[in-house]
Amino acid sequence: MPPRPPPLQPGEPQDAFGAATLERLAAAPRYNRWMFDRLRRWVGTHVLEIGSGIGNLSDFLLDRERVVLTDTEPYYLARLREKYAGRANVEIARLYLPTVDGALADERFDTIICLNVLEHVRDDERSLAVMRALLRPGGRLLLLVPALPGIYGTLDAALGHHRRYTPRELAHKFAAAGLALRHREYFNLAGILGWWFTGRVLRRRLIPAASLALYDALVPVFRLERFLPWRLGQSLIAIGERP
Repeated sequence: MPPRPPPLQPGEPQDAFGAATLERLAAAPRYNRWMFDRLRRWVGTHVLEIGSGIGNLSDFLLDRERVVLTDTEPYYLARLREKYAGRANVEIARLYLPTVDGALADERFDTIICLNVLEHVRDDERSLAVMRALLRPGGRLLLLVPALPGIYGTLDAALGHHRRYTPRELAHKFAAAGLALRHREYFNLAGILGWWFTGRVLRRRLIPAASLALYDALVPVFRLERFLPWRLGQSLIAIGERP
C-alpha cells in the first residue's frame, strides 16, 4: 500500500530546513536560470511540475499553455496560489507521491518536471511509474536528482534525502518504470566540493547564505562546465520518455 499523505496543516512549513533552503535559493536567480536552461529544450506546452515549493523554477514555465504546480505541504500550496493568482494558465494542486488523487489522476501531460524531489520519496520506483502514467505517449519526464552517494552528509539528512543517485541506478529505475532514457548528464561540477565540505566536514544542516550568494555570482563561470572533458557533477539530469 502507498503511504498515506500527512494531514493538512496550514501555517508554518513542516520542514524547516527545506523551507529555509528554498528561501535562500530564491535569492540565487543565476543558479535557478542555469538549472532551467539545461532543461528548456525538452519542455513542452502542457506541464506538470512536481514539488514546486515556493516557485523558484515555476517562474520559467509561465509562458506555457497549461501549467499545473504541485506540492505536498499546505504552506507551499498557499504561497503558490498567492504568487500566481490571476494566471489563467496556472493551476495549483496537492500531489503526494506515489499517490495521485482527483482530477489530476485523469490528466495527461507532455512534460513532467521533477527537480530535487525524488530523493525525498521512499518509494521512488513506484513514484516513477506514477509519473509515467501521467504522461501522454511520447511525453517526457525531466528529472534532476542529487548524484554521488559518497558526498551524502548532514545537508542531505537535514533536507530529508533518502539517497543520492548513480547513473546506473537511475537508468535501472527508469527501465523498471517503463520509461525510455533519452538523455542523461551530470550537472553542477563546481558544487561537489562545497556540498562535501559543508555536509561532511563542517557537518552543517543548512547552506550558508553568504556561500550561496558567492556561488550565484560565479554561475557564469560554472556554466562553462559543459566544455570541460570531465563528466561529473553534484546532480544528475535524466530525460525519460513514455514510449
